[in-house]
Amino acid sequence: MEDKPASSQETSLDEIKCFFDSAPPLKDENSISKKLNEFLETNSLSAGNGSKRVVCVTSGGTTVPLEQRCVRFIDNFSSGHRGSTSTEYFLKAGYSVIFLYRRGSYQPYCTSLPDDPLLECFELTDESHIQVNPSHSDAVKKAIGEHQAAVKGGHLLKLPYTTIFEYLQVLQLIAISMKTLGPNAMYYLAAAVSDFYVPWESMAIHKIQSASGPLDMRLAQVPKMLPVLRNDWAPKAFFISFKLETDIDILLKKADTALRKYKMHAVVANELLTRKEEVTVVTTTGNISVRRDKTKGVTDVESPLIDLLVEKHSGHIEDSYRCS
Repeated sequence: MEDKPASSQETSLDEIKCFFDSAPPLKDENSISKKLNEFLETNSLSAGNGSKRVVCVTSGGTTVPLEQRCVRFIDNFSSGHRGSTSTEYFLKAGYSVIFLYRRGSYQPYCTSLPDDPLLECFELTDESHIQVNPSHSDAVKKAIGEHQAAVKGGHLLKLPYTTIFEYLQVLQLIAISMKTLGPNAMYYLAAAVSDFYVPWESMAIHKIQSASGPLDMRLAQVPKMLPVLRNDWAPKAFFISFKLETDIDILLKKADTALRKYKMHAVVANELLTRKEEVTVVTTTGNISVRRDKTKGVTDVESPLIDLLVEKHSGHIEDSYRCS
């Protein structure tokens, strides 16, 4: 694919700058930056003379507010199951994880718990005591133990978002902080990111009134952040993006286009109905089918997927140091 003319690239960068300049201020920006710096410093110290690998896992779906004092919003389909489960496998593989997740979506170590774990996993023994329901005790003990070990050990940092504005602003902070990691950084971009949004300055301040009649609203296109993330914010990192389609006939073609257009190292192609059983990892050297193998006791497709991506990342690191 030919490079875009300089004027086209400048226009794209101008659009991105305009998007960030017009976005509502990110709450707790200083606090988030401090957490990121402390997390990366801790992992740098724990690595000693070695090279600690850190992966940013994005998970869940972004919302698009329709009002500044938001009541209504447009949502994206994503439960966060892929991202949260993958985080567990990355931690098992020795990575530290920055988990950028949608509030209310699946969390690491919680996928085996009931949908409402607080009410279903615990029971009231009397007016002042609560205990774990015996039927869920093993799952709760395992989830709490592994989560605490990851967080207290400095291997897991969880950062929440809700809107498209928050997601992209926090992702930029993460990329700036992780830039020093070079090829040891990985981006596993499993979040479902909105393609369209309502610019903040043109958004209604208060709740839109239904008495006003049919709603006619023009949405702007979210600037493509992948090229900037890939080329400017984190040029040496290893990148995996995702492509989800309901039509298998166009899935691989669109995944291959995304691979080359955005210079990804791999694109994970998901077909909606079979995404929990099988995915195809699209790379420049060929496509690799990854399946959940129940006969070998593999409970989900993320286990072999992360094994494959860790191997690919190792090759990326070796190539990077060989060329430097």
